[in-house]
Parts: sequence; structure tokens; C-alpha cells
Amino acid sequence: MELMIVVAIVGILAAVAYPSYRDYITRGRLVEARANLSEMRVKLEQFYQDRRTYLGACANGTVAPLPSIERFSYACALLADSYVVTATGIAAEGTGGFVFTINELNARETTGAPAGWATNAGCWVRNKSGEC
Repeated sequence: MELMIVVAIVGILAAVAYPSYRDYITRGRLVEARANLSEMRVKLEQFYQDRRTYLGACANGTVAPLPSIERFSYACALLADSYVVTATGIAAEGTGGFVFTINELNARETTGAPAGWATNAGCWVRNKSGEC
């Protein structure tokens, strides 16, 4: 009887703790996108200072190549005087559904998030509620 009570208590604790742990791990994985997008912004501005255009940036061999793919894939949309860099989460890596962007004005936006997570047009979300 005592063993069954212990098993029930452990089960209840696990049911409460596991979702919190899973969210904690997900929040830790989002750091990669935020760091890489911030770094890309600096590199793109350096490219612009050197050439007075963003066209041609994000290519291998420039000062602003796209980051390597780990938990997010990256894409650039370039015009002569503006850009948008997008980080899209990879489902197999536990970041599926997340989409973060940054542009030449340093406007950060969360344009996509998985079910249960809020998006935010003014920042990159850090938790489920959409806080920055």
C-alpha cells in the first residue's frame, strides 16, 4: 500500500514537472536564433558600410554569410537599402513552428510560434506568453 502511494506521488510530480522542463529546454533552444540574428545584423551593417548596398550579402565568402543550420534554418531577403533575415525552426530539432525576423531598422519580430506559444510583432518571444 505504501509503495502504491509513493508511485502515485511520483507520478503526480512527474506530470507537473515534465511540461515545465520541456518548456525550459525549448526556451534554451531559442537562444540560438536570437544570437545568430543579432550577429547577422552586425555583419550586414558591416557589409553595407563597405559597399553601400546590401545586395550580395548573405553569400559565402562575404563578411555576412548565413549561419550554419543547427536548430534553425536562415534566409535573407535583400534589397539595395534594406533586408530581412529570417530564422525558421526545424521541427526535428525541437524548434518547429518558431519564426523570428530582423531587419535593417533592428525591428525584431516573432512571426510564427507553435501551438500554445504567443507571437509578438515587437520582439523575439522568450516564453509561452509572448513576453520579450
